[in-house]
Amino acid sequence: MHYSVLLPETIEWLNIHSGSRYADFTCGMGGHTRAIAERSAPGMVYSMDRDASALAMAKQNLAGGPQNIEFIHSAFSRARQALTERGVGKLAGLTADLGVSRVQLTGDRGFSFSTDGPLDMRQDTSQGITAADLVNQLPERELANLLFNLAQERRSYVIARALVRNRPVHTSLQLAEIVSRAVPRTGSKLHPATLTFMALRMAVNQELEEVTALMEALPDLLEPGGRAVIIAFHSGEAKIVKTCFQRLHREGRARLLTKHAVKPSDREVYENSASRSATLRVLEIV
Repeated sequence: MHYSVLLPETIEWLNIHSGSRYADFTCGMGGHTRAIAERSAPGMVYSMDRDASALAMAKQNLAGGPQNIEFIHSAFSRARQALTERGVGKLAGLTADLGVSRVQLTGDRGFSFSTDGPLDMRQDTSQGITAADLVNQLPERELANLLFNLAQERRSYVIARALVRNRPVHTSLQLAEIVSRAVPRTGSKLHPATLTFMALRMAVNQELEEVTALMEALPDLLEPGGRAVIIAFHSGEAKIVKTCFQRLHREGRARLLTKHAVKPSDREVYENSASRSATLRVLEIV
């Protein structure tokens, strides 16, 4: 079952008005999009995702539902351009759930060590390098730095050395086995390859750069009084969101509406353990 993280909180903080325009920049399975569309009709919701397969699935999930939705294939860094091309001005509100889609984790693009697949990890398979390109082509030191800087993997040099010695690496299970042999599990609940997979995924999709691009575009995307509701999971992304929100607040261009990050309720964490690290922050443009 798909579980939209912090859905009631997102809807409450967006302060949705009927007839206004909103955007869901991480459409995923369409949960947030549906809820926003139902409350904003006859206004429009522009539902975006850089993963074309996610958009297709969302369209299928929302078939027969609200009709005031336009689906757009776009990364954060092209969001303003994509809206402008469609004649869309500033928005009354937007949201983005920066977590990885469960569909991607259970798919065949190598996002997870629990299923085997080509070592791809691209959210947009029409462009960019793959995780296999990084693992098989980066020098050992650069690969180690990538693992440490993006995922704080303390055993980065041991893992990088093992990957280089076992090249070529083509599949997700092959990668997981190499890492597990290099750094066996020692009492931790995390699989030894968890942080390696995270770092490679973030590098392939330039996730921190994309989040930064979205945060920098907020004043151009939102009308006065427009709100941005952002849900982050990874500490690096959360820091970018927090820092940008604080800067816009200091500059007098926006108001911080959440003094502290909003976290999921105990009940939500119990029903969906994947939400436990989620943090929600809200900004309002002035």
